[in-house]
Amino acid sequence: MYLLLAAHPGGAAVQELTPAGHARPAAPEPRVVPHGELPAVVRQLEAARPDGQPPRWIWHRTQDWYPALLAAGVEVERCYDVSLCGNILAFSQFTAHTEYARNSDRVPAEDPLLPPRALQPPPPPADQDALFDDLGGTGPAPRWGLAELRAEYTAQQGALAAVDLAENRRGRLQLLLAAESAAAMVAAEMQHAGVPWREDLHEQMLADCLGPRPHPGQRPARLEALARELRALLNTPALNPDSPQELMRALHRNGIEVKSTRKWELRESSHPVIEPLLEYKKLSRLHTANGWTWLDAWVHGGRFRPEYVVGGVVSGRWASRGGGALQIPRLVRGAVHADPGHKLIVADASQLEPRVLVALARDSSMAEAARDQDLYAGIAAKGFGGDRAKAKTALLGAMYGATSGEAGRLMPQLARTYPRAVDFVERAARAGESGATVTTRLGRSTPPPSELWFRSQRSATAEEQRRAESIARSRGRFTRNFVVQGSAADWAACWLAELRRRLRAWQPGGTTGTGGAVRAELVFFLHDEVMVHAPVGAVDAVIGAIEEAASAAKELLFGTIPVEFPVSVAVVDSYDKAK
Repeated sequence: MYLLLAAHPGGAAVQELTPAGHARPAAPEPRVVPHGELPAVVRQLEAARPDGQPPRWIWHRTQDWYPALLAAGVEVERCYDVSLCGNILAFSQFTAHTEYARNSDRVPAEDPLLPPRALQPPPPPADQDALFDDLGGTGPAPRWGLAELRAEYTAQQGALAAVDLAENRRGRLQLLLAAESAAAMVAAEMQHAGVPWREDLHEQMLADCLGPRPHPGQRPARLEALARELRALLNTPALNPDSPQELMRALHRNGIEVKSTRKWELRESSHPVIEPLLEYKKLSRLHTANGWTWLDAWVHGGRFRPEYVVGGVVSGRWASRGGGALQIPRLVRGAVHADPGHKLIVADASQLEPRVLVALARDSSMAEAARDQDLYAGIAAKGFGGDRAKAKTALLGAMYGATSGEAGRLMPQLARTYPRAVDFVERAARAGESGATVTTRLGRSTPPPSELWFRSQRSATAEEQRRAESIARSRGRFTRNFVVQGSAADWAACWLAELRRRLRAWQPGGTTGTGGAVRAELVFFLHDEVMVHAPVGAVDAVIGAIEEAASAAKELLFGTIPVEFPVSVAVVDSYDKAK
C-alpha cells in the first residue's frame, strides 16, 4: 500500500496510490484528516496492512512530518522521501537521459569552478511550528500540496522506469532510493530518541579543564590564566589571543615566522610560547564548541538532540544542522553515557572505504589481502615488505589523489602490486578532469561542472591554461574519491536500514528470539559508525543484528564477493571507552 501524505487547507491529505503514482481506482479521492487526528489515523493505517506489508508513506520531506508523529508516539515502517530521491534522480547518470533529469532545476550552491562538496536542503521556514502546534511538533511545515507532491512522485517513478535494466542499474537505483528514505527515518528517530548525555559529567569535565563556569562574556579562569601567560611571553600586554590577526602580528614581532596558527606549523618553532598557545587553542575550542553555552542550548532531559541532514554532502554522507553532532570531541565523550541498566554498543566498519574500493575494482589480489582483519597489513605483506605504514600511505594517497611526497613515491609500487584498484581510481580522476560524471555503486552521481568551468578549460593564455589545469586536477581529485566515498555512503545507508529493520522487530510486539521484548534504539551515526543504546540483556542480540546488517549491506551492494566488511564492536558505559 502506497499512501501519499501532503498538506491540505483542512489539515493533511492522505491518498492511496499505485506504485507508479496513480490513484487507486477503488479509492480515487484523498482523505482529509485534521492535524490533531493525523497520528491516530497513521497508527491505524500502519496496523491495518491489508496485503501483509506495511504501507509506504510518500511525503515531501521526512522532516516535514515524521518528527511530529514521533512526538505523538507514532512510528512508521517505510517511507519514500520525495526531496531526497529527487536530488539523486536529478543527477544520476542512470537517469541522465530522462525528461525528469533534463528538466530538473536542482543546482548545488557551490563555487562554479570548484568541485561541489555539500548539497544542503533549504533552512526550515520561519513558520516551522505551524503544522503540529497542537501535537507539540517542531518540524517545518510542508510546502507542497497534494497535486504538486503527486505530480513530482509520478515524474520520479517515470524516470526510474526508464532506467536501463543492464547491470541491474534500475534495481541498484531503487535500492539507493529506499535506503536513502530509510536513512531519513533513522535520522528523525535518532533526533527524537537523543544521544544519552550526562549533564553532570559534562559540567565536571568543563570545570576540570577550564575552571568554574564564568559569568557571561568572560573567559573561564584557565583560559584567562593562559591568556596572561601568552601576553607576557609575547611582550604584548593588550593581546587578545582569540583574534587571529592580533595573534599573528604578535608572533611575527617575536620572530615566529608562521603563515598560520595551525598546530603542525606552530610545532616547527621552539619558542617557549608555543606550548601554552597550543593549550589555549585546545581549551578555547572546547569552550566555544562544547562549553556551558552549548550544554545549555543542546542538552535537555539527559539527551542531546541535533538535527541530522541526510545526504547533506554531495557524496551521500550526512551533515548536521546545529550542535555539531558529527564532531563530538574526545574531551567530552565521557558525558555520552548509558542510562542505568543499559549499555552503549558502538560499532564501526573497519577500513570501510579501502574495502569498498576493493569491491568496486574487483581487484582479486587486494581482495586476498582484505581477508585479514587489517587490510593495510595484508597489503603490506604482499607489496611493501610488511611495512604497514607505507601500505596505508600509498592506498590512501591513491584514493585521495596524493601525487607528491611519500604517497607519490610509493604509488608505482602500489600500481604494480594492485593494478586494478589503482586503475579504478585513476580512471575516475581522468573522468573528472575532463568534465565527465562519475557514479557510485548504487547510482549517486557527481553533479556536472558548470558552463563557467567548461569555459575555464578553453583558456587561451599560458597563465590561464595553468589555472585551468589546476582547476581540472582539483575536480579529478574530487571524482577520484567521490566514487569510493559515495559507494561507502551507499553501503552505510543500507547498513542503517537493515539494522533499523532488525531492531524494530524487537520492539513491544516483537521479541529478541530469547522471549523478551526490548527497546534497543539507534542513537548516533557517523559515516561508518553506529551507536545503539540497549538494555543490558539485549547486548548480545544487538551485536548479532549489527553484524548481520553489515553482511546484508555488502550483499545488497555487491552480491556474493570474496571481500570481507568486518565490524568492530565495543560495549561500554560511556563513549570515551569505545576507542
